[in-house]
Amino acid sequence: MAPLPHRPDAAPPARIGLDRAEAVVVERYAHLVRLAHLVLPPALGRHRRVLLAHGVVQRALPGLTTGRGQVPVPDGSTDPVGYAWVRGQVLSAALAFEHRPRLWPRRLPPPRALRPGLPAVWGLRFFPRAGGTEELALDRVLAEVSAPARAAFALDALEELGTEDVAALLAAAGVADPEAALKEAAGVRARTGEAAGVLLASQEFDPCQVQTRPTDLLSRRRKGRLVGVGLFAVAASCALAVSGPAPAPGPEVSEADGKGGVAPVAEARGGTPALNPALLRRTDAAQWADTARVDFTAWPPRGGRTEDTELLGRALRAWSSPEAAGVKLSRSRTTPAVPPAGPPRLLYAGDVAGAAVVLLHDGSRAARYAEPLNGSSPPSLEVARTDEADVTTAAALVVSRTESGVRFLLAPWVGEAKTRDLLRPGGDARKLRVDEDGVTEAVAGPPVAGASCERWPVVRLRSSPRIVEDHAFLVTDLGELTAAHLSYTPLPGSGAGARAPREATGETALAAWARVGCRLAGLERSGVRSVNTWDFAEQTLPEEAGRAVWGCTRVSTWQGPGHVLVHLRPEAGRAAVRLVGETGPTAACSRFGQHLVASTAWRAPSGRWYSLAAGSREVRALTVSGHEREQGRTAAVRTDGEPDPRVTGHLSGGDELTELEYR
Repeated sequence: MAPLPHRPDAAPPARIGLDRAEAVVVERYAHLVRLAHLVLPPALGRHRRVLLAHGVVQRALPGLTTGRGQVPVPDGSTDPVGYAWVRGQVLSAALAFEHRPRLWPRRLPPPRALRPGLPAVWGLRFFPRAGGTEELALDRVLAEVSAPARAAFALDALEELGTEDVAALLAAAGVADPEAALKEAAGVRARTGEAAGVLLASQEFDPCQVQTRPTDLLSRRRKGRLVGVGLFAVAASCALAVSGPAPAPGPEVSEADGKGGVAPVAEARGGTPALNPALLRRTDAAQWADTARVDFTAWPPRGGRTEDTELLGRALRAWSSPEAAGVKLSRSRTTPAVPPAGPPRLLYAGDVAGAAVVLLHDGSRAARYAEPLNGSSPPSLEVARTDEADVTTAAALVVSRTESGVRFLLAPWVGEAKTRDLLRPGGDARKLRVDEDGVTEAVAGPPVAGASCERWPVVRLRSSPRIVEDHAFLVTDLGELTAAHLSYTPLPGSGAGARAPREATGETALAAWARVGCRLAGLERSGVRSVNTWDFAEQTLPEEAGRAVWGCTRVSTWQGPGHVLVHLRPEAGRAAVRLVGETGPTAACSRFGQHLVASTAWRAPSGRWYSLAAGSREVRALTVSGHEREQGRTAAVRTDGEPDPRVTGHLSGGDELTELEYR
C-alpha cells in the first residue's frame, strides 16, 4: 500500500472544509479504517474493534453535512493536507478508546467503547480474515504494547513517516510521552524487520475484508425468552411496589445459564465472563479447512460432555482459582499461572480412561481439567503454553496419562496417526486407533529420566491433504500437556537449503534420531515446544577409524530460549555418541545462531590422542589452540597427550567465530 506524500515541515490545518474532508475519507477510507483498527485496543474483541474502526473514520468529518446528498466521486488525486487533517482526527479518536478514568473497573471496556453508535450490527459477528503465522505473531506483539506504540508503529510501517513526523503527530493527538511510544514501537519493529509494512497490509489487519458468523442462534432464542420474562417480572414488581410492602427476602434466586443447567444469578450475570460456561468460545467444525490460521483456534469442541455445564463450570472455576477449587495445579516454570482474562475456547469435554476431562484454550495457553469418575482422588489441572503454535505444534494435546500409556486428542486436520520406536529406524510404524472424537488409543510413554533407555515411542502424524499435501511429522510426549515436535536438518550439500529443518520422517533423519533420541530423557516438564537435530559437519577420523557426523540438537521452549547439545556421532557400531558440549539458554543452532564451531579430544584405536574440530556451512578455516590455521570445515591435530582443545572458526566474510562456552 503506497503511503500518501507528506511534508514533514507542514502541519495540518486546524480545520478543513466538509467537502474536502469527505473527499479524503471516500478516497482513503480503507486505509484510514486499517489505521484506526491497528490503534484500537485489542481487548475490545475482534467484532467490536472492526465496527469501532469504521465508526471512528465515519465520524472524522467536521461538523454537519451540507445537505447536498451526494458523495464526492474519487478522482484519484491526492490531498496531502486534507489527508493529514483527517488522519489526525482518526488517530485522536482511536487513541481515546484506551483512556480510562482512575477508578474505572479494568474488567469493563473503556467508557468511550460503551457509547452506542453507528455502524451497528445485530445477529452477526465480524472479524478480519486470518493471516499466516507471521501475522498472528505480530498481532500478539501489538496486543502487548500501548495504543500510542501501536500508532507509532503503524505510522512508521504503513505511512513510512520519519521519527520526527511520528512524534509530532502523536503529540498533536494527545499522547503525553511520544518518545516512550517511539521507543516501544522500535521494539516491535526490531521483531518484524523490513516485513513490517507487508504484514500490516495483509488481510489479518484489514477490517474492510471481513468474515461473518452468526451469533449463537439457540442462545439468542433463549435470551429473547428471558427478556420477555424479565419485562413481565419488572412490570409485576412495579405493581407489587405500588400495592404493598415488599416481602421478606428469601433464598437466592437462580436463572437459566443458557445451556440447560441452572447457575446462580451472580455467576450467570457475573462480573467474570471467564467463569460462565455459556460464554465459552466454540469454533465451527469445518473452520480448520477454511482458514490460514491452523492452530488451536481452529479446533472445534469435541467429546460427549460439551453441553455439561456443571462439568464445564467446575473446570472454569478450577482454572480461575485452583486453590479455592481444591485442585492440584501442574505447569512448567515458564507457564503463567494467572486465570484466563476472558472466556476460553472449548476444545474437548468427555470421559477418557476413567476420568471426566475438559480441555480449554485461552489464546496462549491450553488447560486440562480432569476429575476421576469414581472420586478416588481430587481433580487436577495442568496448564501449558501454546503461543504461536502451528500445524505441527498444535497437532495434539495429551488428554489422558495413566499407567497404560498416554492418549492424545488430535487436531481436526490430522488425517492419519501411527506410532513407532524412535530408537529403531528400520522398524515399522503401527497404525493407531482413533475414535470419532479424535482421541487415540493409549501409547506407551517414554522412559523416565535415569531409567534404562531401550525404546522411545513417538507418534507419526499426517496432515489432511486439505491443509498440505504429503506432510507427515513426528511428535513425542515429554510429560506435558502439549506434544513436542521433532525435526531434522541434514548435512550441507545434501540437497536441502541452508539451515532448513525438515520433518524427521526420512531414512537419514530417523537414523540420526536413533543415535541421540535418549538425550530427550531429562527434558520432561521443561516447556519444550520442539527439538531439532542439525547435522552441521561430517569428518573422516584419523587412522582410518571411519567417519563421524557432528551434530547439534536444539531444544526450543515455548518461552523462546533454547538449550543445545553438541555431539560427535561415529558410524553406528564403531563407538557411542560423544557429547561434546551442552549449554543454554542460547540462540545457537537456530535461525538466529546460524554459525557454529566445536571441538573435542578423541582417542584413536591405537591409543594416540587427537584434537578434532568442525564448523558449520559458512566456516572456511579452523584454528585449533596451539596449532596453525587449517583450511576447510574440519580439522584433526595429533597431540602428545589428552588435549583440551579450543577452536576458532574463520567465516567466509572474514569474521571469526569462537566455540560455545559449555556449562
